[in-house]
Amino acid sequence: MRMEDLDEVLEIEKACFIDPWKRLAFENALDSRFSRCLVARGEGGRIAGYAVYWLAGPECHILNIAVHPEMRRRGVGSQIMDRILEDARRFECEEVVLEVRRSNLPAIKLYRKFGFVPILIRRRYYSDNEDAIVMSLNLASRDDTTLDQ
Repeated sequence: MRMEDLDEVLEIEKACFIDPWKRLAFENALDSRFSRCLVARGEGGRIAGYAVYWLAGPECHILNIAVHPEMRRRGVGSQIMDRILEDARRFECEEVVLEVRRSNLPAIKLYRKFGFVPILIRRRYYSDNEDAIVMSLNLASRDDTTLDQ
C-alpha cells in the first residue's frame, strides 16, 4: 500500500465497515515502523482488498482487512491472509491475533479455515456496541518437521 492508494482503500473501507477508518489512520499506519500495509490488486490494477497489521515482537496483530464487495468469494481474502501469515512466520511471530464482529460470519469462516480459534469475547467493542470475537492462531506450536520412526 502506498499513499496514492488511499482514495481507493478508503472507498473499500467505507463500503465494508459501519465505522470506517479515517484517512489519517491509514497514513499513520503507513508511517509506522511496526505496521505493514498491503493491497491486493485485481484486473486493471484496481485494488481488490487490503490489510493493515502489526509485526511486534512475538505477535502479529491484524488490525484491518477488507475485500471490495464486488471481489468477494474469489480468493482475495485468502491471498491476503496467506501473505500476512508468510510475513508473520518470516518475522518469527509466535501468534497472530485479530478481532472480528460476532456477526461477520464470512470473515469468521475465513479465519477458521486458516486455523484461528476464538479465545475471548470483547463485549460492546465496536462503536455500535456489537461484541468482538478475539481470534488467535498459534504459530509457535506448528511444527512442520517430521519424525523418523
